[in-house]
Order: sequence, then C-alpha cells, then structure tokens
Amino acid sequence: MKRESYDFIIVGGGSAGCALANRLTADERTRVLVLEAGHRHSRFDYPVRVPAAFLFVMGNRFYDWQYKSEPEPMLGGRRIEHYRGKLVGGSSSINGMFFQRANPLVYEGWADAPGMQAWDYAHCLPYFKRLERYAGPDATGRYRGRSGPIPVRRHEAKNPLFGALFEAAQQAGYVLTEDVNGYRQEGFAAFDCNIKNGERYDAARTYLEPIARRENLDVVTGALVSRVVFSGRRAVGVELASRRGGRTVVRGSEIILAGGAFNSPQLLQLSGVGNGAELRQLGIDVVEDLPGVGENMQDHLEAFVMYACKQPVSMASILKSRTWPAIGAKWLLRRQGPAASNHFEAGGFVRSNDGVPMPNQMLTMLALGVRNDGTPAPTEHAYQINLGPQTPQSKGHVKLRANDPFQAPVLTFNYLSTEQDRREWIEGVRITRDLLNQPAFAPYNDGELSPGPEVKTERDILAWVARDAETTYHPCGTCKMGTDEAAVIDPETMRVHGLEGIRVVDASVMPVIPNANLYAPVMMIAEKAADVILGKVPLAPEYADFYSVGNVSKNRSQFGRHTS
Repeated sequence: MKRESYDFIIVGGGSAGCALANRLTADERTRVLVLEAGHRHSRFDYPVRVPAAFLFVMGNRFYDWQYKSEPEPMLGGRRIEHYRGKLVGGSSSINGMFFQRANPLVYEGWADAPGMQAWDYAHCLPYFKRLERYAGPDATGRYRGRSGPIPVRRHEAKNPLFGALFEAAQQAGYVLTEDVNGYRQEGFAAFDCNIKNGERYDAARTYLEPIARRENLDVVTGALVSRVVFSGRRAVGVELASRRGGRTVVRGSEIILAGGAFNSPQLLQLSGVGNGAELRQLGIDVVEDLPGVGENMQDHLEAFVMYACKQPVSMASILKSRTWPAIGAKWLLRRQGPAASNHFEAGGFVRSNDGVPMPNQMLTMLALGVRNDGTPAPTEHAYQINLGPQTPQSKGHVKLRANDPFQAPVLTFNYLSTEQDRREWIEGVRITRDLLNQPAFAPYNDGELSPGPEVKTERDILAWVARDAETTYHPCGTCKMGTDEAAVIDPETMRVHGLEGIRVVDASVMPVIPNANLYAPVMMIAEKAADVILGKVPLAPEYADFYSVGNVSKNRSQFGRHTS
C-alpha cells in the first residue's frame, strides 16, 4: 500500500468496484484504494478481449473462482458451477457480454417497498443513460445514453437463422420490438452488447483503464480481505490475509464492499455482521446481529432447447479446433469474423401466461448448438434457444463454511423450490417449442435434440430441467436494500444498517432479481451509489413512458408517487 490510510477502500475490483473507483477519484483530493483478490487486467490478455473466447475463460481456474453450489435437491442433487471473474473487471471480464437493463416494472416494484422510492424507473433511467455510449437508434432520444464510458451496440444478427427467428416470432403471435432496453422490452429483437470494434469492453477497460494514472487511486491485486476492522460500530479499516498466516491492516474512513453476491455477505459474516447465533457457533465475535446477511439469494436458471439444422448455415465451425487459426488470424488482423461476436445476437422477452405483468421468460437464440462448458451438439449443424424464466421465486442463502477467508462459502440456491417456478418452466418449454416449430423454421428444422421428442409430459419436462438446467450466473439479493427486518442496506445511503463507515454496492443489494442479465443493472447501481457516497445532488428523475400489458404507457409520475 502506498498510503497508511484512505478516504475510501473498495473491496472488490469487479464491475461495481471499477465504476466506483472512477467516480470517487474524480475529486483529486479523495484517496481511493481498490483491493482485488484476483489478478491484474491486461490489454494483452486476448482471451478476455476476444468476445467469442468467453466459452474458454469460463471455468478456467486462471480467470474463474470456480464456485459450486451445494447439492440442489430439486436438481437431482447436482452441484451447479458458478463462474465468477478472478481478475480486475470481475465477471464483466468473462461474461457473455449481454447488455440488458431489465423491464421498467422491475424498478417500479423495487420502489413499492418502504424507503425505496428513489429506486423507481424514473430515478434509475438517468443513470442507465449516464453509463452507456449507445451506437444504435433511439427515435425519441429519451431512453439511451450517448456519451457514457460503456460502448453499447446492437447486433446485426445477419445469420439466416435469426431471420427465421423474427419471422417465426410473428407467426407465433409475438411482436418485433425496436429496442428491448427502450420503450418496450416485450417482444423479439436483435440484442445489445458491450462489444466495440470486435472487442469486449468490460468494466476494467471502460472505467479503470482511462484513469490508471490518477495519483489518488491505488489498485492492489492478489489482495484477499479477511475481515473489516471495526471500532465499536464504525468500520475503520480492513485486514488483509496471506496463506502464510500474515495479517496487515489498512485504515480507511469509508469501507465499500463490492465483492458481489457471494463475497460481500461472506466478508460481512467474517467481520461479525450477520446472523448472531450462527456467527457465535463459528467463534466469531458479533458486531451487528443482522439475520438478513446472506439470505434472499436469487438466480436465473436456463436450459437449451436445441434443434438439428437441415442446412449448413449454423456457426458450428467455431467449435472445431482446426478452424481456430483462421478465425484467430481474422480477429487479430481485422477484429472481424466469428471471434468478434458473443453469438447471442437476438432473442425475445415474453410472458408465458396472462397473469404476469411483464415478461417472465427470456429466449436467446444461438445459431449453433453448444452448452456453456463448450460441449457441442451431437449433429453437424444445430441451433438453439437458451430458455430462462426470469422472475424466479425460489430463494437461497450464502453462509460461512468456517471462520476462514480462504474457504469458499456455502452456496444454497433452492432452485425450483416453488410451484410457480416449476410451472413457469413448463410454460417456457411449451412456448419455445411452439416458436421453433413455426413455418419460418421449416427449411432448417431437422428435429428436436433437446429436451427431445420423448420429453412430453409436465413431469418429463421438470425431470429434464432437473438434470440439464444450468445457471445464467446472475446471483443477487444477499445484502438486500430496504427498511424491513430482513434488509441489510439502507437504500438512501447504501450503508449497512446499524453500522457506520461501511457500505455495500454490488448485485447483492438488489431486493428482487431483474428480469434480464445483471451487468447493466449493477453498473447503474454503482453509478447511482457513487453520487450518494460523494454527497452529490442525484441526477434528476426522467419520466419516460414505457410499455406494459394492454399497450398502456405507464410511469410513476402518472400516479403521483414519484420523488425528486
């Protein structure tokens, strides 16, 4: 450490941590330390920069912490692998590069809880706009940002299988929407991504790299924080641990945890903040008895509805090692070709029943057949829909395995533990099959590979999900914002309830999981929190209309419930 003390110590150099470091060091008088347990981010780290290489970095122990859940009862006792980025940039450096804001009704729902009024869509929208540099169309200019740090572009989705998808969607009764991140999420469209000129633009590259020379910023990697140091109920620093048993304390006026849904609650518990009875059993002195720490964990599952393809139009060649030299050369020389895309280029958000107010299913098209671990389809050519119910009710928890920062925490998700979650999987498979068997797919449809024609009944479908579903790597909610007894974070200050000098800013503060990928919502939270932490006047709310069921435009200002 270059200094004996700092104004802000950010624990975690992932997505939120990078954004916070950028915004907090904008005032040159503010001294900021970022502590990251993983390794440094390098512009010469090509597996991170190449969009299509995410299939190869996920699960790689150099890039991934390789977490696993406990045996999941409703998934046949399987332990589900959870990929988490092991470098500066965090999971934004290894993820699938989706850029999805989620439906405005998600944030309206957050704001319905007591004390959460400033988290409605109108208050979040200006921060979504502030973080993005959008290159696509925005007819009204009300929804998208043009000058933020994260380049966002719309996929071209040129493969004929995407054309079949859009035609089939209309044949099945769905609409094509102009922008799933704009006025209307519901419907089918080409998707957005944080890829520019054929390269991944993660949080490290967009937020940290431009400020690397700021003298008031120190970034230390390979730094495992073993606990937050308290004086009474005030956090005054952090303790760093080495495997050789050494301990170093660094002082800070404010400690900001940004380790994500697993590590932020783990560190709070190691520091004596959590369920008091459970902490005492592990020999940890209790600083604040907060039973909500580590609870409320939510995640999205997905499974692959895969079809054999009659025509050789799929992108299956990218999975064959003999093609990699040519693909790699095209990327190196021109930043073009199959390596320059994440291949999740189009899809849709739909409601699988009339009782839900917003899309509860995400259908993402891949013009090839492949599992997350890189296992290809059993046929030469295939295509698939990655199906994922987006509003799960099942909740789990993060708990300490031992009073040891080097041991991964116990991760229990309780997937499929509610009747609603099981019903929505059955509905999701039904609507996906219906979509993929529309006339538009007739020139390509050579039969269902997964789940397979033998999977017919509701029981069959749930058995398939139990043995085949994977996570979409969206854990959140384990230090939720709110004012109820289960809440951990004050939504107005981002401070841990009952304590001073310590805040949490990452996916763990989400009270309810968004109905989309989490990267953009996490960055919005970090941008919004940075203003709170610095005591700045928040950006003014923007009351842009948005689509809801029945084609009615709504926002909270119509009901007089907004705050400013």
